[in-house]
Amino acid sequence: MTGMTKPLQANQIQKGNYLVIEGAACKATDIQISRPGKHGHSKVRITAVGIFDDKKRVIVAPGHDNVDVPVVEKKNAQILSIHDTIANVMDMDSYETFDMTIPEELKAQAVDGAQVIYWIVLDAKVMKQIKVE
Repeated sequence: MTGMTKPLQANQIQKGNYLVIEGAACKATDIQISRPGKHGHSKVRITAVGIFDDKKRVIVAPGHDNVDVPVVEKKNAQILSIHDTIANVMDMDSYETFDMTIPEELKAQAVDGAQVIYWIVLDAKVMKQIKVE
């Protein structure tokens, strides 16, 4: 995994935060913190859903242990052409062109020339929003 991550203590994760579980970027949907046991450490149970695969994942870790949090880069691009569910886009800063899957909820708005906001998470690029003029 070459994508950028940073460590964060498990007990610092909040609902809605992103974290890496089993090598997949996930969004935390439920956090349960148990009180410290006789050895003095609380346990954190984090339930999260994969950003790209919608798969539910659960981890349990001591509260002071670090978990990986993905660094999310938000960038702008313009759609050059569309073929079925794939858009060929050009990054507005680097002028790099690449293909990206159009999410179901954005298909109606995705047209040639439209500007989009995309995220780079763990080396994966995902279209998040279409800018409306």
